[in-house]
Amino acid sequence: MSALILTREAAEAQEHERLAPQAAFSDASRGRDTPLEPDPLRTEFQRDRDRILHCKAFRRLSHKTQVFLAPEGDHYRTRLTHTLEVAQIARSIARALRLNEDLAEAIALGHDLGHTPFGHIGEDALSEKLAAVAAKYPGTVHPYRHNEQSLRIVERLEYGGKGLNLTWEVRDGIARHTGKERASTLEGRVVATADRIAYVNHDIDDAMRAGVLAEADLPEAPTDVLGHTHGARITTMVRDMVDASADLEDIRMTPRVWDAMMELRAFLFDHVYLGSEAKVEEPKAFGLVASLFDHYMAHPEDLPEEHRAASDDELPLRVTDYIAGMTDRFAIRCHERFFLPKSWMV
Repeated sequence: MSALILTREAAEAQEHERLAPQAAFSDASRGRDTPLEPDPLRTEFQRDRDRILHCKAFRRLSHKTQVFLAPEGDHYRTRLTHTLEVAQIARSIARALRLNEDLAEAIALGHDLGHTPFGHIGEDALSEKLAAVAAKYPGTVHPYRHNEQSLRIVERLEYGGKGLNLTWEVRDGIARHTGKERASTLEGRVVATADRIAYVNHDIDDAMRAGVLAEADLPEAPTDVLGHTHGARITTMVRDMVDASADLEDIRMTPRVWDAMMELRAFLFDHVYLGSEAKVEEPKAFGLVASLFDHYMAHPEDLPEEHRAASDDELPLRVTDYIAGMTDRFAIRCHERFFLPKSWMV
């Protein structure tokens, strides 16, 4: 191989030269469940990033709701654009802290693969339905958690049931990007906070575009700390996180900036996520997902063959897998097929 080509071995050597000692190094990964021959050009974390980018679940994110259901306009975020924004913020922070950008990017790209159609309202519908059938199907796990489903997708569902066979570090970061348990790597912890930075800021942007909020509606105390524009707020949070985490003992923000971000997040819950006129369609979306669950539980023969349960006890899990993987528009088409007279369907 030409000396001008950056081989995997050379890339791994460069990691040891430029990354901080606390970073996760590709050649020190805890590995995969099924060992693979090393790639001649890509490190293990680069390979994981590419596997996620090329999987079907990643492509479906482009047609899954972030916050606003079926918005009119081309510039509202979807799960895909959210994911890309998280990846960009995570890479920027990882680069500044001399952590492994490739690992941070791979975790970020995979963190939301398990989100349902219609955003968190679809997740709520599946949680309610799983709780309702738990007594009849004792092995049923509820509530539905998108991070756990993301992990299930990369471990069990993609590539025809073989999974993506990702490294332990990427799977750990995906599973722990939300919830009480923090990721084992600093890169995974970067992604968890980058996720919040991204959605707090872009959800404000989308709410303003929808006419739900104006800049003047935002509470003064947190915006005085974070900034009064979309770009200013992201810059403040990223710089604060880099400065506060510079010793690499942990990934953190200063209390002043963290509290301001969480106050802004609480404001969004009250005025956008829960109390907005833009959410009036959510009961319909909830009912749509719930009715699909009931239909497939009653008619498992309508599931595609690859999603059919091997036993009755497995049925709720397989129905959940199928519905959770749907895009918004595919879920709507399935609902029309089962619940609308054919003469009404366009």
